[in-house]
Amino acid sequence: MTKTLIVIGVIVLIVLAVGGQYIGVRNTLVAKNEAVKASWSQVDIVLQRRADLIPNLVETVKGYAQQEVTVFGDIAKARSALLSAGNPTDKIAANQQLDGALGRLLLIVENYPQLKSNENFLRLQDELAGTENRIAVERKRYNDTLQDYNTYIQQFPANIYANWAGFKPNNAYFAASEGSREVPKVNFAPSSTTAAPQPAPAK
Repeated sequence: MTKTLIVIGVIVLIVLAVGGQYIGVRNTLVAKNEAVKASWSQVDIVLQRRADLIPNLVETVKGYAQQEVTVFGDIAKARSALLSAGNPTDKIAANQQLDGALGRLLLIVENYPQLKSNENFLRLQDELAGTENRIAVERKRYNDTLQDYNTYIQQFPANIYANWAGFKPNNAYFAASEGSREVPKVNFAPSSTTAAPQPAPAK
């Protein structure tokens, strides 16, 4: 009888220890997962801000470069995909497409000297550059938070308890596309060469 009680007591202690550890790990996982969500929310805010700037930027450029229909179409398509994306993975993919289209838009500005001196375009380009910098900051914070979560969830014994609690690794890292790791630099200095006649600004 005494041995039986000892065995039962040991089992109870083990169950309590495992249960306590499980609760502790689960609470930590909940906190880290919520931190990832909060960090992504900040990324989403700055992505939305950039998306809001794009229509005015495109309309300004159209006044001087109406023939650049392919770039305008690519931007519209990527922006629509970004705004309709329902999860971080889809938004990140759409954002990479938008990065490339925006890069091409700002590069073609070099062909339109009148546009490069347009006050509205200069203001929008400055706002876009500031937003891009903010995206870079929030993207790093999000990736760091996500990495912390993923590291913890794969460590022993957290990986066992995470499996019990239904937590899984999250691989939705936000990586900038190769062509957009820097905001395209536009040279606003007057061109030293004779430019081809430019279309008149749209009224």
